[in-house]
Amino acid sequence: MKVLIVDDSSTVRQQVRMALTNAGFDVVEACDGAEGFEKVQSAAPSVVICDVNMPRMNGIEMVEKIKASGGSVPIVMLTTEGQPELIQRARAAGAKGWIVKPFKPELLVGAVTKLGKAA
Repeated sequence: MKVLIVDDSSTVRQQVRMALTNAGFDVVEACDGAEGFEKVQSAAPSVVICDVNMPRMNGIEMVEKIKASGGSVPIVMLTTEGQPELIQRARAAGAKGWIVKPFKPELLVGAVTKLGKAA
């Protein structure tokens, strides 16, 4: 199963990549929402893991753009943000989950596995 990681932090992308590749997932990376949107179109991931705060296009804008383009890939927000209004906006745009950093690798792998099977 292919998973797209969208985060402007190379350290976070590396941590998520390690957790997912160790669990047998194929990982693709993007450094912001604009690149993430392009990779959703070109790489056709089964699941997307996305940060909220990024340059060019933030994660919630990316989720909204994917939904507006007819995309239905499951998306998990992985962020330091925890405000209820942001979570509600992300869910309204189509995000299926919200994990707060720092994350537990086993929880992330579990969420990706569950969403990937449901997709």
